[in-house]
Amino acid sequence: MTTRTSSNMKKQYIAKTQGSKNFAESAKQVMPGGVTANIKSFDPYPVIMEKGDGAYLYDVDGNAYVDYLLSYGALMLGHGHPEVITAVQNQIKEDGTFLFGTPHQLELEMGKKIQQLYPSMELVRYTNSGTEATLLALRMAYAFTGKHKIAKFEGHYHGGYDQVLLSVNPPIKNAGPANQPTAVSESKGIDPYHEENTIVLPFNDLEATEEILKKNKDEIATVITEPIQGGFIPATQSFMDGLRRITEELGILLIFDEVKTGFRIGLGGAQSFYNIKPDLTTLGKVVGGGFPVGIIGGKKEILELSAPSASSDVFDSSQSHQSKAKDTLFHSGTYNGHPTILAAGLATINVLEQEIEHVFSITNQLKQGICELFDKHGIGMQTVGVGSIFNVVITEKETINHYRDLQQSDFALRRELDFGLLTQGIYTKPLNRYSIATVHGQKEVNHTLEAYEKVLAEII
Repeated sequence: MTTRTSSNMKKQYIAKTQGSKNFAESAKQVMPGGVTANIKSFDPYPVIMEKGDGAYLYDVDGNAYVDYLLSYGALMLGHGHPEVITAVQNQIKEDGTFLFGTPHQLELEMGKKIQQLYPSMELVRYTNSGTEATLLALRMAYAFTGKHKIAKFEGHYHGGYDQVLLSVNPPIKNAGPANQPTAVSESKGIDPYHEENTIVLPFNDLEATEEILKKNKDEIATVITEPIQGGFIPATQSFMDGLRRITEELGILLIFDEVKTGFRIGLGGAQSFYNIKPDLTTLGKVVGGGFPVGIIGGKKEILELSAPSASSDVFDSSQSHQSKAKDTLFHSGTYNGHPTILAAGLATINVLEQEIEHVFSITNQLKQGICELFDKHGIGMQTVGVGSIFNVVITEKETINHYRDLQQSDFALRRELDFGLLTQGIYTKPLNRYSIATVHGQKEVNHTLEAYEKVLAEII
């Protein structure tokens, strides 16, 4: 039995990051809360970074950190990888422009590569983010099925828009029964309509999920899921097999949101891991090589709904008297298929094809080392995750199957640990998952484990 006393880790963090504190105060005069995305903020203030290099970030106070956030998993080659830089420079130099505004060769090249790695993606469309990709996937599902309700799982995140910003991190007291979750809005300004038309499912509970889907089968267009919740809580194989069977039987489309898991679980994503072919797939993060991108792909008959045809362009005013725009699924975007971004993405994939096994090996070594240190100090925990993503979950539970299991973990100790690790040069946003890159090696693992040992010894 261990006891814990206050180690004032947050005070140590504040003492070491005064430049970040001053910057954060100034930023509040320019941006709400001092940030351009809520996810970038944490109490008392976020670390303000000045430079990135390989596996490292450097803040405005001159502190160096081994980076395990990696822009929430996007930078699987680390910061400023030379092959990505070269690819971007070559694209600009050879093409003579940053942006064509027309179809171009890299769209085809990337598309063929995606089809090779993700056979379920028979056709693809490019977007500018994973959020845009999931938004388009839902529109395609509505159009293909003629139904206009969706189902998502409790604890799963698919973007910051109304249809899916429900029951991502709900208070348990408001979340309803575990086998029949209540849709809980996660933001001000969400139309109550979506609480009625977004049905929330219990992850990794096949019997309850099947019951809810059967009850609402005539209204649900699609089930959208993170096959690995948050990128680190995996579905069981039996659950995923059952979900595919049920959705096919009920005529409900199955969307795999692989924005987090694409390339990080394997080159073929979670669908390769589970050997499941979803109807639609969304990708983002890693495939952009550090630039904003999204890709949606899936069955040809679904994607073809967005194919342009005569008199179907909503912007073609010459056709207004005979417009058939409503007969085609509209999708557009000036920056879709941006050549510079696709060049960076292709370079990233090329490196991963050579080095992804190294990433998995280093991830497993780090996970094992962290587990051994917690065991040494008598603290129950798990490093939950597969592939190159995991989270440190401090709990006595033997398995973490879903959101509600996660809520029973010791967040207070984890938060204190994370602030202590920040003072030792280990970076991830407090309470966030770890993502590993090709540039992490033995040096970084050793430094991380030494930092864990020092902080745990001080806390306990």
